[in-house]
Amino acid sequence: MELYIADAFTTRRFSGNQAGVALLGAEDFPEEGLMRALAGELKHSETAFVRRTGERSFHIRYFTPAEEVDLCGHATIASFTVLRDTGAIGPGDYALHTRSGDLEIGVGADAVWMDMAAPQDGRAFDEEEQAELYAAYGLTLADRPEGLAAQAVSTGLLDILLPVKDLAALERAVQNEGEVTRLSERYGVVGVHMFCPNTADAAAHCRNFAPLYAIPEEAATGTSNGALTYYLYRRGLVKAGAENRFVQGEKMGKPSEILSRITETAGTVKVRVGGRAVLALRCELLG
Repeated sequence: MELYIADAFTTRRFSGNQAGVALLGAEDFPEEGLMRALAGELKHSETAFVRRTGERSFHIRYFTPAEEVDLCGHATIASFTVLRDTGAIGPGDYALHTRSGDLEIGVGADAVWMDMAAPQDGRAFDEEEQAELYAAYGLTLADRPEGLAAQAVSTGLLDILLPVKDLAALERAVQNEGEVTRLSERYGVVGVHMFCPNTADAAAHCRNFAPLYAIPEEAATGTSNGALTYYLYRRGLVKAGAENRFVQGEKMGKPSEILSRITETAGTVKVRVGGRAVLALRCELLG
C-alpha cells in the first residue's frame, strides 16, 4: 500500500488542508479496523483509500480518525492529484463511486474538479435554536447578517451553514466543542460551516467545525463549500455558471482556496467543487 500526504486547496506545501491518500491499485479494501487505525496514525482529518475499478473508474472510502464518512471534498482533490502526479492517470474525466453516490471527476493539468451529490436542503432552525447555535461559538443573534439564517444543507454531507455578518465575528468565534458535538448529534449533522458572505475578495470567508468526528476545525472543506454554494445560489448571492471563490483556514494559519461552480439545466441543479493540491510526503505501510 502506497501512502501519501497531500495539501489540498492550495499550491503551497504545508498550507491548505492535509489529507492522507492510500493507493490500493486494484486490491480490495483492507478491513475497516485497519483503515480507521491508519487514519488515526496519520492524524489528518480524513484519509482516502483509493481502489481502481476500471480504466477510468475508482472507488474511494474516507476515514477520519474516529469514523468512516460518506464523502470528503479535499481528500478527493488530494487523491486525484496524487494519481495524476504519480503517473497513474492523465488529464480527463473519471467516474468515482463513494458512499454518497457516483460522481464525475474532471482532472486538469493543474486542478481537479468534482461533482457534488445532488444538493438537498435540510431543516431550518427557529430563533431559539439559532441563538443556541451562535452561543456555542460565543456569539449572539446580533452577529447574524440581515436576511440570512442558519440552515442545514447537504451536497454529500449534511452541515449546518451558520452565517455571520462580518469578518470580525468570524475571527472572534470560539467553539465550545462539547456543545457543538451535542448539537451535531441532536440535528444529525457532520458539523457547522460558519461563513461571512460577499467579502471583497471571495463569495465567502469560512470556518468549519466537526468535533463530533474528532475534527475541532478544518482548513478546507469541499463538501461544505459545495453546500454553501447551493445556499447562496438559492438566495441570489451567486450566479449560475460563475466561478466562486471561498477562503478558509486563515484562523488556523493554513489559508485555503476552494472553487465552485453551479449550473441549472431543466430544473436540475448541479454543483462542482474544484481546487489544486500539492504532494508533501510519501511513505509505505510495513507488513
